[in-house]
Amino acid sequence: MQEKIDQLRLNSVPAQELFVAGNWREARSGATMDVISPIDGSRLTTIADADNHDVDAAVGAARAAFEKGVWSKAAPAERKKVLGRIADLIEKHALELAVLGVRDNGTEISMALKAEPGSAAGTFRYYAEALDKVYGEVAPTAGNVLGLIHREPVGVVAAIVPWNFPMMIGAWKVAPALAAGNSVVLKPAEGASLTLLRLAEICAEAGLPEGVLNVVTGRGAVTGEAIGLHPDIDVLAFTGSGNVGRRLLEYSARSNLKRVYLELGGKSPNIVFADAPDLDQAAKVSAFGIFRNSGQVCVAGSRLLVERSICEAFSEKVAAIAAEMKVGDPLLLTTQAGAISSDVQLRKNLSFAEQALGEGARLRTGGKRILEETGGFYMEPTVFDVSPEMTLAREEVFGPILSIIPFDDEADSLRIANATEYGLASAVWTSNLSRAHRMVCGIRAGVVHVNTYGGADNTVPLGGVKQSGNGYDKSLHALDKYVDLKTAWIQL
Repeated sequence: MQEKIDQLRLNSVPAQELFVAGNWREARSGATMDVISPIDGSRLTTIADADNHDVDAAVGAARAAFEKGVWSKAAPAERKKVLGRIADLIEKHALELAVLGVRDNGTEISMALKAEPGSAAGTFRYYAEALDKVYGEVAPTAGNVLGLIHREPVGVVAAIVPWNFPMMIGAWKVAPALAAGNSVVLKPAEGASLTLLRLAEICAEAGLPEGVLNVVTGRGAVTGEAIGLHPDIDVLAFTGSGNVGRRLLEYSARSNLKRVYLELGGKSPNIVFADAPDLDQAAKVSAFGIFRNSGQVCVAGSRLLVERSICEAFSEKVAAIAAEMKVGDPLLLTTQAGAISSDVQLRKNLSFAEQALGEGARLRTGGKRILEETGGFYMEPTVFDVSPEMTLAREEVFGPILSIIPFDDEADSLRIANATEYGLASAVWTSNLSRAHRMVCGIRAGVVHVNTYGGADNTVPLGGVKQSGNGYDKSLHALDKYVDLKTAWIQL
């Protein structure tokens, strides 16, 4: 496989345009943006820089397709076939898509193969199979009345997705929206647009009608704002930062009160008790839980809470694993942690490390930029001992930096775990089933792993509480975001 990867990495990437109404077009202004590869800092290609006129065209195409009924009124069996073909084509081009994505955002190829085309294909296939198994309801009424509850597509859905896992997260939003019969306007992150533009081609090849999926690229401050303010978008689904999420809620209030679903940041606690069933395994998985994709994961276990009696020994295990991780060229199958997505993100991560030292945190390993001679953006896996009040223990870093915090007992672990504005993911390591159940109930997070970290599939929802957002991706519950309920009250 490495030989094929090495061949694909040499492919030139043509300038990319917008995909609107089944056609490729330049931005109306002709503006473009450079795509910089984090692997070596080189210019990979350009993407179109859309403005409000381009967004208006994309939304208009989506609305026209919806009103025409080419997809919204298609038989569920037909929608099922098309979504299944999309999944098949993603799998057919999986290696090409994975390499393209790695060149764009720096994720290590071993992870990209699973988390990007692999996950995206599975998501489209899941919703292809699910869409004809979600029924309306008959309400319990008096004998002379029939109460029916219909599920109808909302209309036009906008999806704004981040740069860390664009295909995976894009599929989490696009697949259920399409399954429900909607038209979609998709905006990739400006730092990772290439695979989702390729997805538009795949969807067209699979037979998705023109205008049902439109892809607009550009800057969040312009393209994203135009989407947020557009009065003809019915639902907006977003994954990204809390600041942008708040702005999108404001845009909804200022425009048409579109429903806005947010999956935002996290500062996820990974809690290890002394009675964990296998401390060596817990250390390995905990390291993977923060350092995969160089920490650029929404659910990263960035706070490692360790029972005080084992904290020093366990911390040494994790730090040793971090120090030995192979960081480098993300297109090598042997690489365990790839590049930071951009120079801006790298400098932000380094600033967090410097601030932690200034606040008195103890550095166990890492903390520096590496491989600068390549021109790429790389940072050592970094482990700090911190106290709960330090910045590093409170703010989302989105990089390869782990904060270790000791705790005294179960109550103390819960207090520390919940002392955050976030509530996305978490984990508990213990052999005590009763304790595991108490911790699952006590942790304020959308996901609680027990004796593992990061495992999940399409059958279960992913979403947060508190300032980690609202609404859910994945599972049948995600379909609820993209339908309206209509009551038919029939006098017999």
